[in-house]
Amino acid sequence: MHSATIRQFKNSAIKELQEISPSPELDVQVLLSHALNYDKTRLLLFAENHIPDDKLEWLNEAVAKRKTGLPVAYITGVKEFYGYDFFVTPDVLIPKPDTEILVEQAVQQIADKIRANKRILSICDMCTGSGCIAISVLMTLSEKYKLDDESIPVFTMVDISEKVLEVARKNTSQILKRPELLQKIRFIRSNLFENVTGRFDFILSNPPYIPHSMVKELLKDGRNEPVLALDGDVTKDGELTLKDDGMEVIRNLIEQSTIHLYTGGTTLMETGEYNAEKTSDFARIYGFKTKIYKDLENQPRVVQMKIN
Repeated sequence: MHSATIRQFKNSAIKELQEISPSPELDVQVLLSHALNYDKTRLLLFAENHIPDDKLEWLNEAVAKRKTGLPVAYITGVKEFYGYDFFVTPDVLIPKPDTEILVEQAVQQIADKIRANKRILSICDMCTGSGCIAISVLMTLSEKYKLDDESIPVFTMVDISEKVLEVARKNTSQILKRPELLQKIRFIRSNLFENVTGRFDFILSNPPYIPHSMVKELLKDGRNEPVLALDGDVTKDGELTLKDDGMEVIRNLIEQSTIHLYTGGTTLMETGEYNAEKTSDFARIYGFKTKIYKDLENQPRVVQMKIN
């Protein structure tokens, strides 16, 4: 398409994406909004405006990439989560709405504990990825719960990949911005708790939890999400367990967390709906009291593990 109005491009692109995308209209709207810096209302108001050539070239390339299965967030480099815009690359998982359940619980429980303890809490965001969990919790405690800077917890963001930590660092500086919040964050490259010392009041985690045999199937649509962030059957030594249940990383994380949680501390962990009960059962072996929270589709999603 050499020249096109917003309406013409939109109609044409939606037709092109109908075969591969479950939400072609939304995809095209997001791409147009990103390219033109228009919100939904402006896209409607200026539907007969011609798209500048350079923008149209980018949009045509974006549609071609989307047709390969590449998610819109990797094309634009941005994904909205919990009201904040996160920078994402194919090195990190794209933040999903279901993870907001974990953030909601974390914010509420951390705020309650701060009020009860009147001391600086210590939080670990294990397998931090884009940093969406820690950053959303920290921003919400500061902005919506109006906690003063002195009482806001210290956050340790941990990931096995340096490339992933670079993405988390970028999001931290772009979203937190204020020096008094930025100084609450530290980053550690570590295979789970291998390089992490000390104890925490809360451990928050969305670890890899997909069974190995399901990962390849999941990625056949070309979505390009990182295998490292999905495959839950990788052992501490980087080998594959034969169990193929997506639980190996979770088992190691639960076992290690027993020595990294303060008495009365809590782990909040996102799991697959198919292994939430198994996660809860395994945690109870280690003396945790557990509770399961359901996601937006009423499926078990977040497992709370509290140690007395």
